[in-house]
Amino acid sequence: MKLLDMMYISLFAAIIGILGFFPPILLPVIPVPITLQTLGVMLAGGVLGARRAGLSLLLFTLLVAVGVPLLSGGRAGLGVLFGPGGGYILSWPLAAWTIGYCVEKSWSTLKLWKIITFNVVGGIIVIYVCGITFLSVVGNLPWLATAFTSLVFLPGDLIKAFIAGIITLKICRTYPLIKKFQQAA
Repeated sequence: MKLLDMMYISLFAAIIGILGFFPPILLPVIPVPITLQTLGVMLAGGVLGARRAGLSLLLFTLLVAVGVPLLSGGRAGLGVLFGPGGGYILSWPLAAWTIGYCVEKSWSTLKLWKIITFNVVGGIIVIYVCGITFLSVVGNLPWLATAFTSLVFLPGDLIKAFIAGIITLKICRTYPLIKKFQQAA
């Protein structure tokens, strides 16, 4: 791995940490807060590509696991990762990788609607399936009831997918990191 790769991986882990400074929105119906950090997950996947995005979110998750308070509200530690919202956070490396993989595979025909679709698939569906399953197991709740309750996140996540799509497309056209990485490999 090159120094430039490590720099971008670290940069996006830091960006997602910075998004954690925005206070979480707590809801009475579900013990998982609404945060802006999933926007960073979507951006990492779209801008860095699969491998680097996955590694960036893996780095972020490891930092949280050892106690660096990077999650929204200054939360950190294994207690958070194995608590009700842990499945959502633990799914972030896979979600970023999924988005990055999709963007890489359609690089030559990349359009806004495709990036938004990739954000929905990786940044919403992957995260929801992992998070809902984890929450239902940890909370000893029925999966369908947990899934239904989690729909409260959907409007905000769709907005984040759209915003991340616009930003990703602008960055990819202005400074195409994925293309640079593909040429360097």
